[in-house]
Amino acid sequence: MKRTLILICALAALIAPALLSGAETVTIKCLSTTSTENSGLTDYLLPMFEDKTGIRVLLIARGTGAALEAGKRGDADVVLVHAKSAELKLVEEGYFTDRRDVMYNDFIILGPEADPAGIKGAATAEEAFRNISEAAAPFISRGDNSGTHKKELGIWADAGIAKPSGEWYMEVGQGMAKAMRIASEKGAYVLADRGTWLSKKDKMHLGVLLEGDPGLFNQYGVMAVNPEKHPHVKYREALAFIQWLVSGEGQRAIGGFKVNGKQLFIPNAGTGKQG
Repeated sequence: MKRTLILICALAALIAPALLSGAETVTIKCLSTTSTENSGLTDYLLPMFEDKTGIRVLLIARGTGAALEAGKRGDADVVLVHAKSAELKLVEEGYFTDRRDVMYNDFIILGPEADPAGIKGAATAEEAFRNISEAAAPFISRGDNSGTHKKELGIWADAGIAKPSGEWYMEVGQGMAKAMRIASEKGAYVLADRGTWLSKKDKMHLGVLLEGDPGLFNQYGVMAVNPEKHPHVKYREALAFIQWLVSGEGQRAIGGFKVNGKQLFIPNAGTGKQG
């Protein structure tokens, strides 16, 4: 409790206008998913935060799995990712602290217009994946331990397919935008987050073939690297970033981010909407 009170006071000082008057700019490192970068969200948000607080955020975009591992090592100050169960486990283990839900969108299954596996009429993502497997239709997997890759593997498992194999299943080890581009070039299916899709779809020969399954909910969360494990991290500044993202101002900024008139992320800090 004492540490919390101290941090609240420190946070108030950080966001005060006095911070901007002649003080040297402080830079924090944020490990985030490729989807927040590919969609353009972080390019939109980070300058607002810097203008507000004088704190600069250096974004390092990686798949969620890689971002969490780097955060565990203390290679950043804060992480913004989308694998809630893994995040909560790491908070419990003491690697991160101050985790908050920030926003959500959903996953969708993209594929060629011809839809060779006939997934367009599927009721669930699991049914769609079974159809793809039975048809041995080309499927692009990110294969990078990202939040999207974790979700994909979970769908295969729920569909009763422990580990897809065969020439039709291609692991590319790439971020979301590149994986979609490969799927477009090969006429393949791919699991994608809606934000990246909306920002890149004009360059793709793909369509949304399955959406709306409640199991495809995609929650994003933010948390600080625990200074008790890594005393060198800029914890106060990381906490200021977290507090801004979940504040009314930060949430309005997230909700106001659009591409071609489409909202890519729905803010949900403190709304009760849970992933």
